[in-house]
Amino acid sequence: MNGHSLSVRFALCAPRFAICALLLALCSWLLALRSRRLKPAATAYFRRLKPAATAYSRRLKPAATAFAFILFTFHLSPFDFAQGKPFTCPGAGAEERLKLATTTSTENTGLLKILLPPFEKKYCVRVDVIAVGTGKALKLGENGDVDVVLVHAKADELKFVEAGFGVDRREIMYNEFQIAGPKSDPAKIKGIKDPAESFKKLAGSSSVFVSRGDDSGTHKKEKEIWLKAGIKPAGKWYIEAGQGMEQVLQIASEKLGYTLTDSATFLAYEDKIELVILMEGDPILYNLYGIIAVNPKKYPNVNYQMAMKLIEWISSPEAQAIIEGFKIKGKVLFHTLPPPPARPAK
Repeated sequence: MNGHSLSVRFALCAPRFAICALLLALCSWLLALRSRRLKPAATAYFRRLKPAATAYSRRLKPAATAFAFILFTFHLSPFDFAQGKPFTCPGAGAEERLKLATTTSTENTGLLKILLPPFEKKYCVRVDVIAVGTGKALKLGENGDVDVVLVHAKADELKFVEAGFGVDRREIMYNEFQIAGPKSDPAKIKGIKDPAESFKKLAGSSSVFVSRGDDSGTHKKEKEIWLKAGIKPAGKWYIEAGQGMEQVLQIASEKLGYTLTDSATFLAYEDKIELVILMEGDPILYNLYGIIAVNPKKYPNVNYQMAMKLIEWISSPEAQAIIEGFKIKGKVLFHTLPPPPARPAK
């Protein structure tokens, strides 16, 4: 570690040590204050305690020395243990970092919490997850601010690659979009098979519709359905929340309104809201997820090698089994794609 890194680490740790020093000083003052009244009894007590304390400290000293050695050798502080940070890669020094911009559904459902740790352990890397809407995730990739993106808007993903911002796109899993609304269904859309017809009826009834309004994959799909319905939604009944799926579901529930949701997020949060699924199953509602490495030729500083390892990992049978096995109430949130056909032998 160079001098600059040490100075930065010292600057970050200094406030912690200052707080510890203040707490120790306060404890010492309180003990001193209390000891004035308890000194006679305390003196007798500590005379009896001293032999046992001395023996205990002799046994504890080697362990304390080893612990201090670990902290110094691997540039850690006791706070790293208190905060639950994983202790990884001691033989390789500082662990590598990979920046992943992803759609909120993969993060909010908990999928990444079980999918990423095996990858991090295998390759000695920390994945920094930035969970935003698909549009914002792709924008982060366009600016070279992340190494890899995991999103769900195929048309925009292909444009991203064609424009030279991304390479090695791979489709990894899918679920579906659904129309959710109050159980009373004031717009009477239950039973309608065509999403565009459902949207027409929603607009005609002036029932509240809560839109993501954030250029996410879900918002893009919603706009596609409105376009197919020949309607440009506007008015008090149409609310553009500009928030994530979890928040939009909550708003729709509070207002007894409708919204378009991805099936995974709805399943993860349905116990917290007063909404039910009223429309699903149409091919237009198919929700495909793709992962793309940011182009190293355009942004040489991106971690392309590790991005490709993540893409290979998520496509591997091991990771695909994790994805398919991820369930809530016995229901699969994300389905894996059939493996590509085997190449004919030469």
